[in-house]
Amino acid sequence: MLMHFKQVFIHSLSLLKLGIGIWLTLGLMISQAFAAENVQVQVKQPYIELHSGPAGGFPVIHVVEKNQWITVLKRRTNWFKVETIKGVRGSENARVEGSSEGSSGGGGKGNIQGWVKQDALHLTQSSSGQPVKLSDGSFESFAQRNVEFGALGGSFEGVPSMTVFANWVATENLAAGISVTQALGDLSENQFFLIHVQHTTFPEWRVSPYITLGAGKIRTKPRANLVQSGDETRTSDLLAAGIGLRYYMAQNFMLKLEYQHLQALTDRDINEDLEQWKLGFAVFF
Repeated sequence: MLMHFKQVFIHSLSLLKLGIGIWLTLGLMISQAFAAENVQVQVKQPYIELHSGPAGGFPVIHVVEKNQWITVLKRRTNWFKVETIKGVRGSENARVEGSSEGSSGGGGKGNIQGWVKQDALHLTQSSSGQPVKLSDGSFESFAQRNVEFGALGGSFEGVPSMTVFANWVATENLAAGISVTQALGDLSENQFFLIHVQHTTFPEWRVSPYITLGAGKIRTKPRANLVQSGDETRTSDLLAAGIGLRYYMAQNFMLKLEYQHLQALTDRDINEDLEQWKLGFAVFF
């Protein structure tokens, strides 16, 4: 009994470490994606207003005139912290990236930091002359996503499992991707990967059902202390069909619940039917 409890504890700890590693990786990807928004833009309307904080209730502290450049520092929901660039106008944009003003209050000497709403940044253009368009973290931006990354925990044949996946979104209905799953049981360790296609039935719904079809390989390895005569590590082809629900939460996050029926094509007289339930989060870009 004690040995069984120890094995279950070790299995659970391994899955926990795997899950933490996955979410740390996803968090790093998200932070890098937001860091990529720190760019210089040029005001193309008569002016935009800088507020002292990230909300309309904060007072206006500065007005940036047409053709002046500002640097986007960070984002908070639909507000962006920006910094003016003293003395730089449209004819001097080549000098923007090389500016080396001294620091004062967190910005360049004589520069002013403030907050602008996302709509105001749409009145600017990039250094290449293109209008600035930013994702607003709304359901509309979710519908325009290109890739998804996620991690799901669940149960594979009654033992804890962890799945990571990546999807490429081809159209609003269709996506293709790859997933890798590990399940650690008392009797064996299972690892399998699937290449799959996913069809979302009602992409315009915030909560939408979807179906998946996939094929891959499964590797089953008996536990070392339970190996019996004739038992050995085996690899089999794998077919999968699943149904699930995806729920758009907010910003770049969604929740997924999925059931999969799998069939391992073994060398024995009959194939092996398997089941998996999983629930988890995903991020999209």
